[in-house]
Amino acid sequence: MPHILHLGVGNFFRAHAAAYTQDASGWDITGVSFRSPAIRNGLAAQDFTYSLLIKDAKGTEVKPITCLTNMIVAPEDPDAVVASIASDRFDLITLTVTEKAYHLDGAGKLDLTAAEVQADLAGGDQTVVGALARGLARRDAPVTVLSCDNLPENGQKLEQAVRSFADEARLSLNASVTFPSCMVDRITPATTDAIRQEAGDPMAVPTETFTEWVIEDRFAARRPDWPGVQWVDDVAQHEMRKLRMLNGAHSYLAYAGTLRGHTYVHDAIADPELRAGTVALMQEAAKTLPDGVQEQTKAYRKALIQRFENPNLHHRLRQIAMDGSQKLPIRILSTLKDRGSDPSPALSAASDAWVAFVRAEVAGGRTLDDPNAKQLIAACSSAHPDRALRDLIGA
Repeated sequence: MPHILHLGVGNFFRAHAAAYTQDASGWDITGVSFRSPAIRNGLAAQDFTYSLLIKDAKGTEVKPITCLTNMIVAPEDPDAVVASIASDRFDLITLTVTEKAYHLDGAGKLDLTAAEVQADLAGGDQTVVGALARGLARRDAPVTVLSCDNLPENGQKLEQAVRSFADEARLSLNASVTFPSCMVDRITPATTDAIRQEAGDPMAVPTETFTEWVIEDRFAARRPDWPGVQWVDDVAQHEMRKLRMLNGAHSYLAYAGTLRGHTYVHDAIADPELRAGTVALMQEAAKTLPDGVQEQTKAYRKALIQRFENPNLHHRLRQIAMDGSQKLPIRILSTLKDRGSDPSPALSAASDAWVAFVRAEVAGGRTLDDPNAKQLIAACSSAHPDRALRDLIGA
């Protein structure tokens, strides 16, 4: 049986790639957690199976997921992670580790000055990029490393980061390895006690009916026959459509919606002012997209609004608001840059909402869930906080 090694076994992976693999023939998955053993412990107690609750306005479908068969926790056994990456048992390595785990600088390159990267190079705690570099350097068999994170050109960025780390650590990547890019899409809220009770499963994951996966067809080894995947030569235009329209709108709703007292996405999109702002933002973003997806933008915008309205999917705005300093440059600022001198009031309003959100959180004494929290707090205490916050994200 062919095997996948997956780095980062969070809810999105369990709702998206694992669900696709469940429907593919003959593949199983070994997961890796780079943080705590909590997910491993919970899944191990039920033989690594769990319930996927697929929700739309009509109700809930429960889908059992059984393709995850084992998990490794990196802090407990970092050598086992590297050995698994090196093992020819795995034809495919996938990852969903969020933008911050790549440790990229403003130019999208590996930040070799980052404290975590420096510590890993010195023999301290393992980073995802470091583990991949060390494992691939020990590998002889061909392998595909597939990033499933919300980064434009995610495959190219991951490859650059891994090769940069390898060069710095004086490692040679001998195996035939490819890093295709892909675009992933499925709204996946955090699991709540209500979801656990509904499913009768402490490890249940909620998600929506809609799902999309577009993958660059550049695999070095065997690949799963994932039903519904679009195999393409160039993912970039699909990535841009999703990041600028869906993720950009989500970030706007997260910050502006929280400031207006809303808790969930479906509450925020029901607010007439926020709905108008969301539609306007999508229209502004759509005009920056390549010709190859221009014909899709009107239908895509309508479909996104319907997905946001889903009353059965309780997607917290504060979950989306996490890591804003990492997300805003990709989701909003790059679109504003491409708009040039064209008026962009909705996109500007999204940037303004993030600034106001950060200032309100700091003023209220609430913890900022952001890798740059210390710098953001310091900016809020400066003589010109709005300007200082914008400078931190390159606005």
